[in-house]
Amino acid sequence: MQIQNPIVRGFYPDPSVCFANGKYYMACSSFHYFPGVPLFESNDLINWKQIGHCLTKKSQIHLTQINSSGGVFAPTIRYYKGRFYMTTTNDTTHQNFYVWTDDIYGEWSEPIFVNQGGIDPSFYFEEDYCYFMSNGADDEGVPGIVQCKIDITTGEKLSQSKTIWQGSGGRYLESPHLYKMNGYYYLMAAEGGTEYGHMVTYARGSHPFGPFEGYAKNPVLTNRNLGGFTIQGVGHGDLIQAPDQSFWIIHLGFRQTGQYSTFHHLGREVFLSPVIFHEDGWFTAGIDGTTPEYLDIPYLTQPQTLPFSTIIDISAANLEWCYLRHPCIENYHFLNDIITLHGTNTSLNDVDSPTFIGIRQKDFIAEITCNVSVNKGEAGLTVFMDENHHYDIAIEKVSDQYQVILRLCVGNIRHIEKTCLINTTDTVSLKINASSQEYIFSVQSSDDTIYLGKGFTRYLSSEVAGGFTGVIIGLYAQDKDGRNTAQFSDFKFQYM
Repeated sequence: MQIQNPIVRGFYPDPSVCFANGKYYMACSSFHYFPGVPLFESNDLINWKQIGHCLTKKSQIHLTQINSSGGVFAPTIRYYKGRFYMTTTNDTTHQNFYVWTDDIYGEWSEPIFVNQGGIDPSFYFEEDYCYFMSNGADDEGVPGIVQCKIDITTGEKLSQSKTIWQGSGGRYLESPHLYKMNGYYYLMAAEGGTEYGHMVTYARGSHPFGPFEGYAKNPVLTNRNLGGFTIQGVGHGDLIQAPDQSFWIIHLGFRQTGQYSTFHHLGREVFLSPVIFHEDGWFTAGIDGTTPEYLDIPYLTQPQTLPFSTIIDISAANLEWCYLRHPCIENYHFLNDIITLHGTNTSLNDVDSPTFIGIRQKDFIAEITCNVSVNKGEAGLTVFMDENHHYDIAIEKVSDQYQVILRLCVGNIRHIEKTCLINTTDTVSLKINASSQEYIFSVQSSDDTIYLGKGFTRYLSSEVAGGFTGVIIGLYAQDKDGRNTAQFSDFKFQYM
């Protein structure tokens, strides 16, 4: 059966995967969004369902006024002796920590910190030992992939941190994962930066602390030389066995907006590539070392599920919702398929937590609609990359009248593209038509459809905005003079 990459679409970067109790579990980065570390479940590595988050309490992760694309970096999820562990970095506070749970559908523990620097931490469990690795510099200042033994119950280091591999020569050595197979320890990593030069590399050795011999043909997986190919930035992978015992790498990548259009705004997504072990114990990956758009999956028995037209579940139970940093939860009310938001004088332009709740955009071509009403101030939809790069379509009360506005924010330029008075205080329908190259904004009030303008997707891309996230379609409310009240209903995504 054939499937199409990516297997999880939208801003879900840095995937890590483990197998437990007959199912697969995957964790992804969340940066400055809350709850932290989205958690997925699958039977087949292809069709994934979100089942929760690892960091759901303010006490587990510091996000107050942190920079965009700071916060929660790449997680690793592992299962050992009946318990799940997830380790990650708060890049803003420069702390590596982990949490654990005995119930994958329940709450996770308070954080346990490890006194080892760098980012992209990972676990390897063997017998009664836990090996903890990250990128950075060891206790003697030697850079590379650094490892120590820890007490898994306390996080206390049981050995010095030692650099075990310095990579194949690419920049930004990161994303270490250690495995044991066929008598060898395999250390897989990423190099080249999580951009167009990204790649998966690996080495092997006879002991968890090495020495490690690099694969002679590194990188084992990369799309860095595939000009004119939509899938780019392939790297940061985790090795896993499928139900038929074949090997695969789950990894990140991104889709640029066109064959030769070198911009991406949906964020880094989750891809799958095959792995083949050879008689000499080394493995190759992908199709001729690259990640394709289409793959044949011999073991698959259920067709792949792709994004489809849907009415968004407007309830607190919807696990796809995310907030900017730690929300003031009293400003969000869910009742009878309506979200009521209470706006404050914190705006989308602030490095803070405005009244905002959003869903990741999962594909290029989409129609997004929502009914909105507001009693004062401003409320509407935002196509949000970060506080300096977002497009907003909103209803605003000015004196005793209401108007719709389109605001385009790119860098330090914040421009009202168009305003238009409307004759009703009732609910109006805001619409965004998305393509790979632009967003078109319109509003329907009474029987009239009013075109407001458009914004190019490239100005919300990582190449322009910087950072490591992707576009989120958000519902928001703000009021410079105090709290306003806005209601949102019939929030729909229709992917084409």
